[in-house]
Amino acid sequence: MSEPLHIIGGGMAGSEAAWAAAQMGVPVVIHEMRPKVVTFAHRTGDFAEMVCSNSFRSDDHERNAVGLLHWEMRAAGGLIMEMAEKHRLPAGGALAVDRDPFAQAVTERLRSHPLIFVENQELSELPSYGHWIVATGPLTSTALAESIRAATGAEALAFFDAIAPIVYTDSIDMSVAWMQSRYDKGETEDEQKAYINCPMTRDEYEAFIDALLAAEKTEFREGETAGYFDGCLPIEVMAERGRETLRHGPMKPVGLTNAHKPDQKAYAVVQLRRDNKLGTLYNIVGFQTKMKYGAQTAVFKLIPGLQDASFARLGGIHRNTFINSPTLLDAQMRLKSRPHIRFAGQITGVEGYVESAAMGLLAGRMAAAEILGRELAPPPPETAMGALITHITGGAEAKTFQPMNVNFGLFPPIEAKGGRKGRKDRYKAYTDRAKDAFTAWLS
Repeated sequence: MSEPLHIIGGGMAGSEAAWAAAQMGVPVVIHEMRPKVVTFAHRTGDFAEMVCSNSFRSDDHERNAVGLLHWEMRAAGGLIMEMAEKHRLPAGGALAVDRDPFAQAVTERLRSHPLIFVENQELSELPSYGHWIVATGPLTSTALAESIRAATGAEALAFFDAIAPIVYTDSIDMSVAWMQSRYDKGETEDEQKAYINCPMTRDEYEAFIDALLAAEKTEFREGETAGYFDGCLPIEVMAERGRETLRHGPMKPVGLTNAHKPDQKAYAVVQLRRDNKLGTLYNIVGFQTKMKYGAQTAVFKLIPGLQDASFARLGGIHRNTFINSPTLLDAQMRLKSRPHIRFAGQITGVEGYVESAAMGLLAGRMAAAEILGRELAPPPPETAMGALITHITGGAEAKTFQPMNVNFGLFPPIEAKGGRKGRKDRYKAYTDRAKDAFTAWLS
């Protein structure tokens, strides 16, 4: 039997890395501190627990970069996408999952694999020998973060992630709200009615913004700075950027018709997405917040349809640490100063569940290949995975490095006519090129 691969962290990236390496015949030890050591955001000791949202975002692999990333992970035999498909919930054109059964299924598959072993312990220092992947995600323990900082000689960067609240479905007033996906997206009736929509008049919207801006917020500790990731801004931070910001963001009214008042166009709409298979829980889409709990209840009950809402979980905010990967990592995701250690997932500066899992998949494959005596080249930059790994290992500007979702701006440009009118065709050209390149890389 070959040398083992050790993985610190059992989140999206760690789970995918473990599966990828074990499937190549390499024994894997997952070191996960939960449930012995808890975090602010996690509730269980399961692998791949989803704490912020239950959505993997768009599943359109022909014209969307994250949908293309889904396609590549499926093609590579990734565990996360397989389990997501098995626990899929109606969500229009998005891929949303029943979060608890999904995490339980990932955990069961990993624990039952004959080459995967689990040690529930906190590791406080980077190891000095062996083959390792650090996939500790946004909530890396303080002790390990200090060890990483000491080893790299660089300050770890930090920003703050916010969590959206979850509402009990039976507390939503459906005489006010209605069910519809934006633009009726989806092939089935369930998909076309995947979201609950709460309409607002202009006066109701203005009153909501006033209350949001006046509400008590969580204060940061001394020395902490609020460097938010733009893709996960608290709603009150968006409101502070302009009173109309939310109405052109998560509260945009386009593509929706009020089933109760079809002739009246809403000024703004709050959407809720199903959070579990039973349909008993819905999360408020895009409503990450750092408001204090009491303020959240008061402000959110101003939303028509949620005036009597009961909350299964209120929103929250937590610190998120990531490394300056363009400076610290080589093209194999290895720490330049300690090449026996790779980093994967959100700690590398990718943002999102899917992006984190994809980097775990690559790190697991690369580490397993190295243990087996060969080197696996990264995917071509024309692919979604290749674009991401190129970005974090040298493509990004180190001085201004910030967490990044996958997007077509990371891909080598492709020539297409038509300007904005030809955008759909241009995106299709990107995905066609990527699929050919990724298929060739897999073979």
